[in-house]
Amino acid sequence: MHDSFKENANLILHLKKGNEDAFSFLVKNFNHQLCVYASSLVNNETLAEDIVQNVYIKTWEKRKSLSENFSIKSFLYKSVYNEFIDQYRKNRSVALLEKKYIEALDTIVEEDYSVLEELYHLVQKEIQNLPPKCKNIFLLSKQEGLSNIEISEYLNVSTKTVEAHITKAFCLIRERVNLNPNMNTLLFLLFDKKIIEQQIG
Repeated sequence: MHDSFKENANLILHLKKGNEDAFSFLVKNFNHQLCVYASSLVNNETLAEDIVQNVYIKTWEKRKSLSENFSIKSFLYKSVYNEFIDQYRKNRSVALLEKKYIEALDTIVEEDYSVLEELYHLVQKEIQNLPPKCKNIFLLSKQEGLSNIEISEYLNVSTKTVEAHITKAFCLIRERVNLNPNMNTLLFLLFDKKIIEQQIG
């Protein structure tokens, strides 16, 4: 029976009927991918898991309205995106930069979801391959959330040096991962929005 769930239409059919085995199959087969995708949007593993959990709950509650003609994979990714946007708008004022951020999300949602997870891991790998000082400053900024001033005081370097290393890190990652122009939005999602805004104009 579980093998038959691999067929998109059959999985949706059984979900609509309230088949709990079909729902378990759905969660088991898409959970990792969806959590990686959600993490690329929010940079917060716990929040990403909450978003995905909410998507599962809403999918089950609205299962009878699912169409067998839809790709369940695309439906789930789009649902994660919509859930993120709902939470984003509830918790933040949508200023000019936020609007640009959301527009970038709209672009990446149209990308091939099958390559998103691979790109995400490639970017994370290249962070580890950065020159030591560059990597240290980049992680203090992006992982620890320190401001440029805090980093400069902590490392006893100028803020200009901090800014230069962060920009260099961004450029090296983009170059090494060899992102096509459309996937620059992935970096927009993963890294500091102000720096990315400067890079992509």
